[in-house]
Amino acid sequence: MTPHFREGLTVLDGSGQFFNSSEIMILENSKIVILIYENSPDKTKYINEIIDSYKRSFQQESVLRTTSEVKVSF
Repeated sequence: MTPHFREGLTVLDGSGQFFNSSEIMILENSKIVILIYENSPDKTKYINEIIDSYKRSFQQESVLRTTSEVKVSF
């Protein structure tokens, strides 16, 4: 993950719940990944690759992704 996001990232542990496709409530631990990056087709591609890999590795039906435009300075 890091080589494509040299700007940095933050990973937080979380816990969540959702109803799966069989309408069964699932409680599970989760990871929250915060990426701040300049929007580009390459970055979108890398994020989609990470999501696909995570879904395969952890047998997930879906992965939540939210995107917001922000102004940051360090």
